[in-house]
Amino acid sequence: MRDALTLRGNHALLTRANPLAKFSGVVLITVALALSIDWVSASVALAFELLLFPLAGLTLALLWQRGWPLILAAAVGGWSTAILAPDHGRILLDVGIWSISEGSLQLGLGFLLRGLAIALPAVLLMSCTDPTDLADALAQQAKLPHRFVLGTLAAMRLVGLMAEEWQTIGMARRARGVGSHGNPAQRLKATLGQSFGLMVQAVRRASRLAVTMEARGFGGAQRTWARKATFSRLDAWVVLGGLLISGAAVAAAVAAGTWNMVFLGQQ
Repeated sequence: MRDALTLRGNHALLTRANPLAKFSGVVLITVALALSIDWVSASVALAFELLLFPLAGLTLALLWQRGWPLILAAAVGGWSTAILAPDHGRILLDVGIWSISEGSLQLGLGFLLRGLAIALPAVLLMSCTDPTDLADALAQQAKLPHRFVLGTLAAMRLVGLMAEEWQTIGMARRARGVGSHGNPAQRLKATLGQSFGLMVQAVRRASRLAVTMEARGFGGAQRTWARKATFSRLDAWVVLGGLLISGAAVAAAVAAGTWNMVFLGQQ
């Protein structure tokens, strides 16, 4: 609820755009990046994406706070690719059990940058989109089934509650002396126990929510809308921006000679 109020009070440009328009822009960028594993196209797309964050009222600190798991995953994936990929070109580092060559380093760097360039638009989309507005657009404009839309809305609302629930369970367990000490195996066991408690709470909360929504007529055939979802000139610019970013990334890679259509078997 607090995040929704924050979004409503945020007058940044992208927060006012239609959720489906923002989603379309993210899809356009993702498709272009999924076609190649080169570092040039990923670098160009990433540079443009970082320029978009101020338009959503976000900072680099908030980016790290909300997207650090994805950033770390991309870093680990890039490093793993660099040391496990076949050697090609001059050997840059050789420690016996693994080595890094010019070709494997370029491949790992491309994987890292591409992972970041694909993850950041998703973080941007979720950070500047109110779940209720997204549900309205999915139901009114995308014509998706009401039950699917309401389930998606409930899931998005419960994500923040589950994070708070995890902290509450952790503090309660530490108050009883569980999970606050011991060797790594004991701490792992305590974490698994806390995860099971969170799962039980999630099932209970989902059951109560389902009963409440059914009692209030959310499954009815006739629906009315408090807010009308519409497309505006801003939404057209958002979609065009996604198309331009994807086109610029592809054009830069082709011009640099690094474009690599991995799905077509080109090297």
